[in-house]
Amino acid sequence: MVRDKTLSGREDFEVFYAASSSRLLGHLFMMTGNRAEAEDAAAEAYARAWQRWSTVSAADSPEAWVRRVATRIVISGWRKAVNRLRAHRRDLTQQSLDGLSIDHVALMQALQTLPAAQRRDIVLHHLVGLAVVDIASETSTPAGTVRARLSRGRKTLASLLADQNPRSMSRESAA
Repeated sequence: MVRDKTLSGREDFEVFYAASSSRLLGHLFMMTGNRAEAEDAAAEAYARAWQRWSTVSAADSPEAWVRRVATRIVISGWRKAVNRLRAHRRDLTQQSLDGLSIDHVALMQALQTLPAAQRRDIVLHHLVGLAVVDIASETSTPAGTVRARLSRGRKTLASLLADQNPRSMSRESAA
């Protein structure tokens, strides 16, 4: 029996989507702090990947291709909607999501204070699990720059999260 190449490509894409969509959505959610925005960017990136599936599937890492496109979609949205982003940041402290721990909310708030490039690199390295060289390749950034962003980002996050930790505040007042 001869197999239809379109069906095979569709099946390949479906397997790819099932294997990568959760990671991509998590990455985008950590970047944006907004599930709806993350879902929109992921949907658009996967739609573009499907349109170019013969090329994307032949790439070294189709997931990196989709993640790069999705990241660019998010950043483009930020550039077009600076006022919406500022309103989102003001409302972020008032958002209440069921099932989130205090630590998760604190991390999300701290991540939002980082510059976009630092936040992206922190999320890709620590939450998605990419190596520095992979981040450098995916973002067309020198590895040294990625390492510097990670170092600065971790330092800033450590400071912010230590400030938000009630236990650290009680230790400081006891000293």
